[in-house]
Amino acid sequence: MTERQKIKAVKQWPARNAARGLGLGLCVLLLSACAVGPDYHKPEMAAPAQFKAAQGWRQATPSDSLARGAWWELYGDAQLNGLVEKLNSSNQTVAQYEAQYRQAKALVRSSRGAFFPTLDLTTSKNRSSQGTGSSSSSLSSSSSGIRDTYNAQLGVSWEADIWGKLRRGLEADTASAQASLGDLAAMQLSLQSELVQNYLQLRVIDEQKRLLEATVDAYQRSLTLTQNQYRAGISGRDAVAQAQTQLKSTQADLIDLMWQRAQFENAIAVLMGQAPADFNLAASTSIPALPAIPVGLPSQLLERRPDIAAAERSVMAANANIGIAKAAYYPDLTLSLSGGYSSSTFANWISLPNRFWSVGPQLAMTLFDGGQRSAEVERTEAVYDQTVAQYRQTVLNGFQEVENYLVQLKVYEEEAGVRAEALAAARDSLRLTSNQYKAGLIGYLDVVNVQTTALSNERSVLTLLQSRLIASVQLIAALGGGWESERGLKLRD
Repeated sequence: MTERQKIKAVKQWPARNAARGLGLGLCVLLLSACAVGPDYHKPEMAAPAQFKAAQGWRQATPSDSLARGAWWELYGDAQLNGLVEKLNSSNQTVAQYEAQYRQAKALVRSSRGAFFPTLDLTTSKNRSSQGTGSSSSSLSSSSSGIRDTYNAQLGVSWEADIWGKLRRGLEADTASAQASLGDLAAMQLSLQSELVQNYLQLRVIDEQKRLLEATVDAYQRSLTLTQNQYRAGISGRDAVAQAQTQLKSTQADLIDLMWQRAQFENAIAVLMGQAPADFNLAASTSIPALPAIPVGLPSQLLERRPDIAAAERSVMAANANIGIAKAAYYPDLTLSLSGGYSSSTFANWISLPNRFWSVGPQLAMTLFDGGQRSAEVERTEAVYDQTVAQYRQTVLNGFQEVENYLVQLKVYEEEAGVRAEALAAARDSLRLTSNQYKAGLIGYLDVVNVQTTALSNERSVLTLLQSRLIASVQLIAALGGGWESERGLKLRD
């Protein structure tokens, strides 16, 4: 090379490298282009500063059990804790939602796999025949016209995600899997709430049963006393009839509690995935106390309710599907490479002269589809609008539920104070009336009326306690239990 040629080459070197760099940069930019379609933004939802019914609410510090998600431990009942743990592991509805979540996770792994090349291996043996009159017949074919062909081929193909279709697909499947996980948590919370409510109602029935059994014993003593007074000529036959009526009515109420308790016991068995015939829950001598419930702020509800989080993830998936639909307007670029061996004899099949290969890109694009792609874009955008509305409605429903249960608990608390005073007065009246009857100062009809009033107040107090316990469970569930979206919506591969 002459000195002039060397100088010219040196001058051209930066230009050639700049052109190569520009081409490489364009390729990188092309392959790393932004995904088609709108980027996701969480739908705006205004939350009030505080719950309206929470004014004056006795706020409780979140307990350790609530932070762990085991919100039922707030009731301090070891047997209840064991029942809920059994539900978590054996309930068949939970198993269905768990299987649905595993399906969603598998779709996420499938979407991730689409980013990698596909490697195929094919081996075959073909036996064919062709008539001698065919224009493509070979003179080298066997006299019988039958030919064997052995093939072995290895192929690699890879779709370049230029327009972000695969990325949007992964985004949609990931959001759908997270929504499925939220649905699983919401269903599990609902079933846990149902079991705890059934258990608490059953325990109140046990207390009512003890009350009625004690009342039946008292009424039996009153009947015996009245019968003795009738034989002594102190009381009339009407007093005996009234005492018998009162006794038998209370015994009937006691029998009625049996089937009510059986229904709750059977419901608990099914929630734990057991046949009712294989489950028995012994009576208890105590009722769990009302827990102190941390309410928090309305804005925190958006992070603590699994159904709200699932609805929000559905919006994310719908947003990604818009990008997938819009990517259909752009061409698909596929790079493929294949090679192998083909021979008419098995002995010389895998040999250098029988090799073949092919390599090249493929660009595919739909030029006309009668408006199908535009219709699909419109459909996905409408689905997005639908899921946004569903998300906002779910949030509003959550606010409503919390407000309702807060008001309900506050009203029940006030009612409990009044009913406690009424019960104390009824017990005092019964004591005084019973003493007057024993002294012969009043008739038995007066005693019956007071006894009926006293029993009614006793049962009303227990019924109100049952309602307060149920409302507390419903409030905890409305607040999301111990679930948190940041911790709950993590895909566990």
